[in-house]
Amino acid sequence: MQYLGIAADEPLRIKKHINRSDIMLPLYEIGWEEDLCGLWSQYSDLLSPIYENACRGGCWFCHNQSVDQLRLLRRNYPDLWALLLKWDSDSPVSFKPDGTTVHDFDKRFQLEDEGIILPNDRTFRWAQLNGNV
Repeated sequence: MQYLGIAADEPLRIKKHINRSDIMLPLYEIGWEEDLCGLWSQYSDLLSPIYENACRGGCWFCHNQSVDQLRLLRRNYPDLWALLLKWDSDSPVSFKPDGTTVHDFDKRFQLEDEGIILPNDRTFRWAQLNGNV
């Protein structure tokens, strides 16, 4: 079973998943709209601090974050990044559906910090982390 955080006021996203037996939409089911979800997340200290630097981020631990958002999280919020690495180690599933882990991102960002790869290199391939390209 997958639980998706799709708010009640996101009809197009809801429509794509509503009739699937392997998907639950708890925010939709309780009628929470996006604004209420944001307020609750902020009150519960789950809202990404990236909102200070970006217009949209979601939860700081969300697997749907962009590479740039993850990079910002690692650079500006090392305590949250460390917790995300721990959760990654504890999790029985990978951070991204394609098998990419938070540790993979950490290694990539470390290589960027060292100047070995460029942060916004559009030709980046995960195989580069192991020297396979």
